[in-house]
Amino acid sequence: MMDSSFGNIFKNLPALSGSEIVEVLHKSNGVTIERILSNSHTTPEEEWYNQDWDEWVIMEQGKGTLEYEDGSKVTLEKGDYLLIPKGRKHRVVYTADETIWLAIHLEAGK
Repeated sequence: MMDSSFGNIFKNLPALSGSEIVEVLHKSNGVTIERILSNSHTTPEEEWYNQDWDEWVIMEQGKGTLEYEDGSKVTLEKGDYLLIPKGRKHRVVYTADETIWLAIHLEAGK
């Protein structure tokens, strides 16, 4: 039998101060689900996320903009979701105060 968990992504939020907090809500069988709390967070200009897994994100609260290595950008508002394929370099160039993302990482072959 699989353990279950219960929670609310809008409750028990840690205090933010211009940073980003990533909390793993669930991890098993090659799937990781995270709550990401951003407060005016951006990825440093010289850094890129380049993951070995697909990442599906949905904007639960606030607003954020991602930039890809080719210069294209996508802005997510509440309810918007996006699949970022593995190996697609990207970074966060804007988040509003008190932004909440839900991210699901899908590791191939697990």
